[in-house]
Amino acid sequence: MKTEDQIKTEVRQQYGSIVLEAGKKENAGCCSSDCCGGDQEVSFADDYSKLEGYMPDADLNLGCGVPTEFARIKEGDTVLDLGAGAGNDAFIVRRITGEKGYVIGVDMTPEMVFKARENTRKMNYSNVDFRLGEIENMPVESESVDVVVSNCVLNLVPNKDKAFSETKRVLKSGGHFSISDIVIEGGEIPDELRDDIAAYAACISGAIGKTEYLEKLQASGFVNVSVQRERELEIPIEFIEKHFGQNWTSVASDSLPKLLSITVYGEKP
Repeated sequence: MKTEDQIKTEVRQQYGSIVLEAGKKENAGCCSSDCCGGDQEVSFADDYSKLEGYMPDADLNLGCGVPTEFARIKEGDTVLDLGAGAGNDAFIVRRITGEKGYVIGVDMTPEMVFKARENTRKMNYSNVDFRLGEIENMPVESESVDVVVSNCVLNLVPNKDKAFSETKRVLKSGGHFSISDIVIEGGEIPDELRDDIAAYAACISGAIGKTEYLEKLQASGFVNVSVQRERELEIPIEFIEKHFGQNWTSVASDSLPKLLSITVYGEKP
């Protein structure tokens, strides 16, 4: 098994490649062609194009939900976006918080932060701030944030307990989060997928069980934890065949767990 540092280094490289590839394609996808070594993409993203505040240059087709839909963000709130990428969710948040609010985006990939800052300049926003950093050790002051959002990122974080602990640290008392993420149900991810960086970067092999995910949030001290939205996803057979061959696919297709996109809400007491 890879170490946490190895996973983060390889994921950072994969997502840096996605930013570069996005300049060549309309849809880079969660797993772009150059990133994964072929022309098959894996994307679980929702359509953002009709949302107020949408900026096409910030949409790299990387999410698995729309956390802002359930985030109960108010005008004037300070909102933190974990794994902000090129700014897709952050700019939707900015439209809700308005000029009196403040939006912080944290991402560990330098290319993503550069792109997000470039997009911010295009939008001429003075209250949107993108910072380079890891979710397990955020460059954000304690108890400074009203709402935390995240879209299909925490499954990429090896130490989820630390990520949830940091989320609680930066939230104000009475603050809350709305996180869209990928979890599994009814089985385990096979070792062949767990150890494959393409599957990890495609938001598949870093996923943990739904029950375990919710228990970790509760163990971190959050209350009123609930699933706001859930939908089943499908791992493309073409993706599995490309990486592991048709023989492996025929054996594993019946034993793979359900892959779910969930949006989870919780509060800091």
